[in-house]
Amino acid sequence: MASAPQKITTFLMFEGRAEEAMAFYTSLFDGSEVIDITRYGAEGPGEEGTVLRATFSLAGQQFMCIDSYVKHGFGFTPAVSLFVECGSAAELDGLYAALADRGQELMPVGSYGFSARFGWVNDRFGVSWQLNLQDLPA
Repeated sequence: MASAPQKITTFLMFEGRAEEAMAFYTSLFDGSEVIDITRYGAEGPGEEGTVLRATFSLAGQQFMCIDSYVKHGFGFTPAVSLFVECGSAAELDGLYAALADRGQELMPVGSYGFSARFGWVNDRFGVSWQLNLQDLPA
C-alpha cells in the first residue's frame, strides 16, 4: 500500500494573537487567505474564542498557527525566519515598513555584499522576516 507523501508546513505558535497575526500577514501579500480556523470553546483548555488551530496562506505558501494556552519561556527567534523574494524595490520597502511597524529592525534596507537590496526585521509578533530584492536576469 502506497503512503501519502510527507508534507512540511511552517507552524507558528502565538499566545493569544494568532488571529491578529494572520489578518496582518494576509493583508500584506497578494494571493493570501485564512483557509481554516478552529477555536477553543467554553470547555477550554484555551481561552474561549482563541485559535486552537488555523491554516492560512501567504502568496500561495501554507502555514499553520495556534494560540498556546500554556505560557512558555521562549518565543520566536531570528535564527529561523521567513525569506521573501521581492520583485521590486517598492514592494520590498512597503513590506519592510509594514513589518517593522511596532517591530524591531535587525538590518535596515540596504546594499550588502550578498544582495543589492535587503532588509531584515522582527515584526510586532516576534516573527523574523528577511526581505530580498530578486536578482532579475539581464
